[in-house]
Amino acid sequence: MAIDYTRGLHEVGPDVWAWLLPDGEWGMSNAGLVRGVDQSFLVDTLFDLPLTTEMLDALAGLVEAAPIAGALNTHANGDHCFGNQLLGDDVKIHATRDTDHEIHHGTTPERLQMLVSSDFGPVTSEFLRSCFGAFDFEGIALRGADVTFDDELTVDVGGRAVELLRLGPAHTAGDAIAHVPDAKVVFAGDLLFIGGTPIMWAGSLENWMRACDRMAALDPDVVVPGHGPVTDVDGIAEMRRYLAHVTEGIADALAAGRPWREAADRMDLDRFASWPQAERIVVTTYHAYRQAVAGVPAEDGVHLFGEMAAWRQRHAGRR
Repeated sequence: MAIDYTRGLHEVGPDVWAWLLPDGEWGMSNAGLVRGVDQSFLVDTLFDLPLTTEMLDALAGLVEAAPIAGALNTHANGDHCFGNQLLGDDVKIHATRDTDHEIHHGTTPERLQMLVSSDFGPVTSEFLRSCFGAFDFEGIALRGADVTFDDELTVDVGGRAVELLRLGPAHTAGDAIAHVPDAKVVFAGDLLFIGGTPIMWAGSLENWMRACDRMAALDPDVVVPGHGPVTDVDGIAEMRRYLAHVTEGIADALAAGRPWREAADRMDLDRFASWPQAERIVVTTYHAYRQAVAGVPAEDGVHLFGEMAAWRQRHAGRR
């Protein structure tokens, strides 16, 4: 199934839609809707209230006779949950326990607004503004899950089964997907980036590869990534190849005794170097080292964004 990568609503299966936000870079995330006989189920909200309102307005005609009764936050990054407050009180939001914890104890809208409005030096501040400056973080009230689960949960959506499967920690601590078996559609959240470089904030590369294997084993016809165009199992396989390549590069760096910054800087990304946001290798390498090497000090988010900005500047002429 060929799905144009254009902003807005796209039917990806029988009574299943993806909401796409090109170009899929920082904060420009996808969402989805599954409609049953008399109710619907939403997969993710968006990064701010205007973006979420735009999506909900576009969905209004589809859900008039089948109102949204439930929703899944695939993970706790704000571009997948900051619009939760716009869902009615009768909408039951689902998330893994780890995701619900991170929504309440992770990065807040106020923190992101501070990052784009403060001066961290020209390189870091320009990078932060390029990532988050286009979004409106005013008026966002964090809303967590009404229903939490640990491993898996099947939700009845107007006579249709939607399987919620926890496959993290990988991108974040609590990553989950939504599988619609009768339509052979998977909403992968940020376990899948298409046309962009993934970033690991928690979990492990090994577990992320296992998550790719589990998604592929569902044999979907259509896969909606957290960012980028709609794909299929080939897109999952390409993502797994990136993760395997980086895993091998980090293993070589560890064997050579390189510290994590040097490992990230010297990483041979091969053909993946042309992927947008290649600088995310910095954060992925840092977290992989934190798991593998005792004594790697904790770095705050501003520092890591500064490291990515500096990496991008150093490597600009090499790609």
